[in-house]
Amino acid sequence: MESNIVSTVFLPLALAIIMLGLGLSLTPADFKRILANPKAMVVGSFTQLILLPLLGFGIAAFMLKESPELAIGLIILAMCPGGPTSNLLTHIGNGDTALCISLTAISSIVKIFTIPLMVNIAIEIYLGEGQSIQLDVASSIIKIFTVTIIPASIGMIIRAKNEAFADKTQKPVKILSSIFLVLIILAAILKERNQVIGFFSIAGPAAFMLNISGMTLGYLIPQLLNLSSQQRITISIETSIQNGTLAIAIASSPIMLNNSTMAIPAAVYSIIMFITAGIFIAVIKRRSEEKQLAA
Repeated sequence: MESNIVSTVFLPLALAIIMLGLGLSLTPADFKRILANPKAMVVGSFTQLILLPLLGFGIAAFMLKESPELAIGLIILAMCPGGPTSNLLTHIGNGDTALCISLTAISSIVKIFTIPLMVNIAIEIYLGEGQSIQLDVASSIIKIFTVTIIPASIGMIIRAKNEAFADKTQKPVKILSSIFLVLIILAAILKERNQVIGFFSIAGPAAFMLNISGMTLGYLIPQLLNLSSQQRITISIETSIQNGTLAIAIASSPIMLNNSTMAIPAAVYSIIMFITAGIFIAVIKRRSEEKQLAA
């Protein structure tokens, strides 16, 4: 019952408050800047929509070929959008929040159509031909928009009406967002506390490889293309932070795949990604501080 309250009430409310806070730091000019120079959007869309799914299929084939249901679960995860958690981590890591929200919105729209297609391909590969399942992903994506775009838009409206108030609330909102992030991580661990060790031994290496590969390539590819530090941070986080809740829902919901084994990679990944993202953000911030001191 407690875990249900956390997932159905506290988590959406916390994420909505976080996105409201992010909106307080944004103006329409931030999004106009992205449209005026769309290179970062193109690169971020590539890493999220094409690169990560390819990594998912490749790692599943290489590391989980003896466990078909886990392989499908990893692919489901790789197909999911980033969601509000990536927006929060980008904000904490001093990335380009407007870019991150834009990438989340685009990937969410595109993946309404690509998730059912790619998941059915994965099912045919690992469970045999003729295995095809209709997935209602649209309703889950709509919920993501409700928790992200609407609160962020409200925050932007507040900033437009009262910029001084928005500036004053930046620091406390960022602190509150960090507290919420810690609580979300703890909730994810506590929810699966009885099975965490077993899950990690089964799907941990593959989930870790997917996460690290997405994070690394999501940073290096923008670097090779001379994108700014903020954009590199954003694309790395957006590529490696996946909506594990959506992946678990697709895998285990009775109206979708109804297979709890397929949900294991997403459950493991949801814990791993917070740890690696935390280390990544800490390293980036330390380097930034060192550069400032050197200057």
